[in-house]
This record gives sequence, C-alpha cells and structure tokens, in this order.
Amino acid sequence: MGKGELRIYLGAAPGVGKTYAMLEEARRRAERGADVVVGLVETHGRPHTAAMIGDLEVVPRRAVSYRGVEFTEMDLDAVLARRPEVAVVDELAHTNVPGARHDKRWQDVQELLDAGISVLSTVNVQHLESLNDVVAQITGTTQRETVPDQVVRAAGQVELVDMTPEALRRRMAHGNIYRPDRIDAALGNYFRVGNLTALRELALLWLAGKVDEQLGAYRAQHGIADTWETRERVVVALTGGPEGETLVRRAARIAARGRGADLLAVHVARSDGLAGADPALLARQRVLVESLGGTYHQVLGTDVPVALLDFARGVNATQLVLGASRRGRFAQVFARGVGVTTTALSGPIDVHLVTHPEAGRGRGGAPPAALSRRRRLLGYALAVLGMPLLTLLLRTLPDLTLTNDILLFLAGVVGVALVGGLWPALVAALGGSLLLNWFFTPPFHTLTIAQADNLLALAVFVGVAVAVSGVVDVAARRTREAARASADAQTLATVAGSVLRGERPLPALLDRLRETFGLRAVSVLELTVGAEGRPARSADEAAWRVVASVGERPPGSPSAGETVVPVDERLSVVLAGRRLEAADRRVVEAFAAQAAVALRQERLAEEAATARPLAAADRMRTALLAAVSHDLRTPLASAKAAVSSLRSPDVEFDAADREELLATADESLDRLGRLVANLLDMSRLQAGALGVTATAVGLEDVVPRALDELGDAAAEVTTDIPADLPAARADPGLLERVLVNIVANALRHSPPGRPPTVVGSAHAGQVELRVIDTGPGIPEDQWEHVFLPFQRLGDRDNQTGVGLGLALSRGLAEAMGGSITPETTPGGGLTMVLRLPAATDSGGPPQ
Repeated sequence: MGKGELRIYLGAAPGVGKTYAMLEEARRRAERGADVVVGLVETHGRPHTAAMIGDLEVVPRRAVSYRGVEFTEMDLDAVLARRPEVAVVDELAHTNVPGARHDKRWQDVQELLDAGISVLSTVNVQHLESLNDVVAQITGTTQRETVPDQVVRAAGQVELVDMTPEALRRRMAHGNIYRPDRIDAALGNYFRVGNLTALRELALLWLAGKVDEQLGAYRAQHGIADTWETRERVVVALTGGPEGETLVRRAARIAARGRGADLLAVHVARSDGLAGADPALLARQRVLVESLGGTYHQVLGTDVPVALLDFARGVNATQLVLGASRRGRFAQVFARGVGVTTTALSGPIDVHLVTHPEAGRGRGGAPPAALSRRRRLLGYALAVLGMPLLTLLLRTLPDLTLTNDILLFLAGVVGVALVGGLWPALVAALGGSLLLNWFFTPPFHTLTIAQADNLLALAVFVGVAVAVSGVVDVAARRTREAARASADAQTLATVAGSVLRGERPLPALLDRLRETFGLRAVSVLELTVGAEGRPARSADEAAWRVVASVGERPPGSPSAGETVVPVDERLSVVLAGRRLEAADRRVVEAFAAQAAVALRQERLAEEAATARPLAAADRMRTALLAAVSHDLRTPLASAKAAVSSLRSPDVEFDAADREELLATADESLDRLGRLVANLLDMSRLQAGALGVTATAVGLEDVVPRALDELGDAAAEVTTDIPADLPAARADPGLLERVLVNIVANALRHSPPGRPPTVVGSAHAGQVELRVIDTGPGIPEDQWEHVFLPFQRLGDRDNQTGVGLGLALSRGLAEAMGGSITPETTPGGGLTMVLRLPAATDSGGPPQ
C-alpha cells in the first residue's frame, strides 16, 4: 500500500477562499469518480462555503468533553475505517482538544497519508512555524497554532489561493468573512491594507522558495547541468586578495538590478590544504557579503576554473563575477589565467571580468624562504667546502670512471639540497661541474672537453642537480606551509570554539588571542567622532577610546602597543607585550576581523535591549488603540442612543420605558467609567506612578463592597470569610478594584446555575482569598497569557472588554506586596488565589 498524496491550499489571510477552493477540487475529483469524503471542514458560518460541500459525504465529527465543555473534532478512526481515496481535512495547523490521539491536526493528516489516503487541506501563511514571529511583528497578533514548515514543504502540491488586499477588504465589508459586529474591529486591526500586503508578499516568497526547491530536485533527478535562467543568481569568485571588496560590491550592484536576485560568494580553496589566501581578507569579505544580503561558500578544487564553474552550475547561477588577473603580463604569456579559462568554459553563464587597482601588479613579492637561515648557511658551507673535499677524496681513488665520479658529485649536490635548499644546491652543482671538468674530464687541468660524451654527461649532471634541488626545495616549502596552515587552522578553530561557548564573544576572543600569542594585553580601540560627524585624526592619541580590552595595563592608544592591526577606518586591534612575526600577523588579522564582528553583535544586542521596552510600549499602545476602538465605542453608543431617544420629540415614552432607557445610559456610563479607570491605572502601573497606601483591611468588609459594585450579576456569588480571619495589609480602594476584576472574570466564565465562590483563609503570615469557578478552565501552559494586557481567553471575542482586568489585578496586587496565581479547580474550572501579607503591629507598608 502506497502513501497518500497531500495537497495544501495556502493563503495569506483568513477569507481569501482556501476552503472554497479545496472543496471545488474535492467536487471535481468526486465528479471524475474518485471516492471523496469530508473529514472536517470549518465553514465559520459562511453560506457560500457551506453550499460548496453539497452532496459530498461528510464523516460525522467526534464529540470531546474537556473540563465540562463539549467540543467536536475530526473522527480520525471513522475516516480510517471508511478508507476513502481522498479525505478533505480543513485547517492543518489546528490544535486538537487535550485527550485526542495527536496534539495537532497535521499529525492526524500524517496518519491518513500513511494509510494510503490522499488529503486536501488548508493553511494560512501566519501558521507556518518559520514565519510565526514575522507575522506577529507585522500584525501585532501572535498565532499560537503553528505547523512545521517541513510538513507543508513535503506536500506533493501547494497551491496559492491569492487575493488582493482591496478585494479581501471588500469581501470583509460585505459580510462574507466575519459577522457584522466584528467587521469594524477586523478592518481596523488585522485586515489593514499594509498588513494584508505584507502577508501576501510573505506567502508569495515562501511559495517561491518551495518552487525553487522543487526545480532543484527535478534538475538533480534528471541530471540537468545546464543553467535555467528562472531566477537571477550572481556568483562572485573571491581569491582572498585585496580586490575582493571591489568584486563583492560590483556583484551586489548587478544582483540589485534584478528584484529577488541571489548573491553568492565562493572561494575555491586548494585541495592540498595549503594556504593560498589571506584569511583576514577573506573574513572581512565574508562579513561584507553577508551584510549585503548574500551568502558565503567555500569549495575545494585542484583546478580553480573547473571547481568554480561546477559550483556555479550547481546553484543554477546566471552570472559570474571575476577579477582581472593580478599576474604580470609576462606570466600571462605562459598561462591564460583563471579569468580567461573560466570565460572559455562558462557556456550559457555570463562572465564579468572586473578591473581593479591590483590588476597586473603580480601576486606580491617573492615567497618566504622555505628553510631557516641557519640551514641555508649550513648548505652554502657544505657546497663551498664539501665539493673540494669530495674532489680530494676521488683523486685518491684512481680506478673510478667519469660516470662514477659524476654520480658521487650528484649525491653530494642532493645532500646539499636536503640541508640548505635550492640556492646552496645550485652553487654546489655549478662548483661540482667545474671540478669535474678540471680534474676528471680529459684533457685534465683545463676546462676544455675532448669528447662529446663527457660534455653530455656534465650537462646531464647539471640538469639533474638543478631539478633535484628544485624538487627538494619545493617539498620543504610545501611541508612548512602545510604545517603553518595546520597550526593556523587549529588556532582559529580553538578561537571559534571559545567564542561560541562564551556569553560575551568579544572578551573571549581577545583573551584567546592574548593567550595564543603570549601577549601582555590586547585592546580594541575606536576613533571618536568629531564635531562634523567624521572620525577624528588617527594621529591624535586622545581621539582613541578603548571599547574592549583584556590583560594587564591594556594599551589606550596605538602608540602604547607593539603591534597595531587596523580593522577599518575607525577600529584597530592593538597588541602589547611583544612584537609578532610577519607570519603570525595573518592569523591576528583574522582575529581582528572576527573581533569587529563580535563588537557589532554586542552593540546590536545592546540596541535590541534598549529598543525592547520601546517596542513593548509600542505594542501596548497598538493593542490599546485596537481594543478601545470597540470597547469605548460600545458603551458610548448605548448611552448616546438612550439619551437621544429620551430627547426625541417624535416618540412618547411611558415611565417604564423612560426608566429602562435611563438605566441603560447609567449602566453604559458606569461601564465606560470602569474601562477608563482600568486604562489609567494600567498606565500608572507601567509608569511606576501608582500611589499605594497600605493599612490593615478586613476582607469581610471589602468583599461585600466589591460584589455590590458588580450589581445583580454577583447576587448569587457565595462567600466564605471566617470571622477570625486576620486583616490584610493592603490599600482598601485598590484591593476592591482587584476583587471586582477577578470576580467579574469568574462570573464571565461560570456556567449557568453554578456561580463562583469566594473563600478566605490564612497561611504562613499571609491572607489568601480564593475565587473559585467551575467553568471550562485554562490549560496550565496558558496561565501566564491571561495576565498579559489586552488578552482575552481565545482572543476571539470582541464584546467582553479590552482584557485588562487580570493584568491590572496582578499589577495592583504586586504593588501592595501580594500576588495572584491561578490553580485548577478540582472537578474542572479555574481558581484565582489572591495572597496578601497579613497585617501586624510591626508591619509597614510594602515598598
């Protein structure tokens, strides 16, 4: 039995028609003869959606009881037993009622797919796990129901159900999405044009990414190596040379010309593991690429053009940016170079050869000596003394032929090459050839050679000596470079590990740098900004300030250290304790580049920490405006309607009607007054300006007053306040406000005929007041959410206040030195526990 196929209809927002499109597909398949059943469809009261179900077979839902409330969910077992070809399952991200087999509906769908049943489903972009925080930032609403991206990406087909923001708002205004009483709030909050436009772009970009993955998989499956120009991808090749920044910026400008183009940087490292690039420059160029929105990659290869083109074709690149060769003109005569070779082999990929200031200047000075100075001097000594000594030795052995003499001299040259390298070996080869000619080649004691064979033998000797010397020198150089590269790599890996494990990366990086090179101190210095906004002069020592340092007596200016490594025009890393060798400076420059990145991360973290309270305040203001748009308008509208009716000369009201209208106006204005008082108190709490006057308060006095303020709704609330309950230390007015909000919340969620109960007790120097309801309760993982401002249970009701009650109550309780914590009511429901310090003679007001 094969696995079923999943088809998902993706939308940017509720109401775009995902469920309608899904049902259209279900009806088409049923008309073609497929066995289709509806496992679950949420119509949300929309008649057009309900009509689309038509005569499709609907599997009855399963009733689930949770904390005394009845819910309905898809009957997974019934659908599996029915075994249709296709099952329609709406809202893939839905969270099942606790007690179901799976926590999430997408897990139910996975079981259907495993059973060989194909599934049609829907999901909104705000429910995708990777975009959840982005959507929350855009809309100010956090979606708690999410589905992993890989579940949606694994679907056989994902179809975008698209609609312009203006069309969706018209559909909303016509009442095709929400009830009329919710339209104004929705249009002014979640369904603003800017929100819908941003969500639409997110959906399009996410789907484009999935399509790109599918295209890559298709090309790999069919072995297609040719470039398909479905999307601009610009690859810039970095050699680790000084021209890299010029190339990156040029490639970024090329990519910016095409909207949505990708920028990729690649460095081809030598497959023999030897260092061929400056790690400091590569680190800086990597930071630049990532700051421009690109990605950095590194590949291995012996043939640079081939490796570069293999990478470009692998990522389906359309354009390739290379720098003009840094080799001199003489060197280019003997080899075409990477740029010319890559252009010849590129095929349909456009290649840009970018000129730069380093072009044609060569790759730098002569390479450093492969062997130490001591070994080179020893080699020269062997060449100058060894060859004459070998001549004296051979003169005492008259029976040897010229061939034997040449072989022994060749062995001597190889020995000199092993000890001193190329140049001492060349001296030995030249001296040996002259000695062989003078003493061992007829006619003797003259540089004339009588026989052509002897001339050939001497020429072969010189050629072999030079070749062997060169091989030995190259081998020694490669061995030293490999050892150096291995040491540098190990050092950088150790540094990266220490930085990743540390909470503050910059001090950890500097401390590792100090330990690695045995330094006394390391400082990161920054030039201050002058009056005109430009960096101060670097020659002025007073213009530098220390932004980070480790060690004893860290340098405060560049002149106070032995080694200065500039990072950019404003940052420098200064080392104190000893001067570094030129070879060590390359690694230190890589350290410095990483230090600049770490400093930038720390400053971004500080800025984020500074902006977090401002963002929270902004979210609070946004939520306040969104909430009061409905909750202030409703009581105002009721009071206005009542007063306008009483003042109208067109209608005569009897005494009962007038009394009812006056009561309506009075109740609406009282509600408005409580709302404004809550808003003011919440703003005072957040500003730390709420005055608290704590005195000894008896709960038997405060609880009745709070219930009286709630009016007839609290008439059936039962209380149990022991007569010997000690007084609490609290502000009487604020305590009454706390009780009003908590009891009102309990009344709102208590089932009919089972009013809440208020019970008082004392424990461990505290007075406790429990407000107990037997309603649906709240899952424990959501207890803290109910204390957030402007939150309502489920966030679906626009008619039960702005959701300030519990948030304000907790704030007021904590201001009085108390606390409010939720507990589960035995048998179902929620208990709010208010704890306050008991009043004592020595007790003072809470601080």
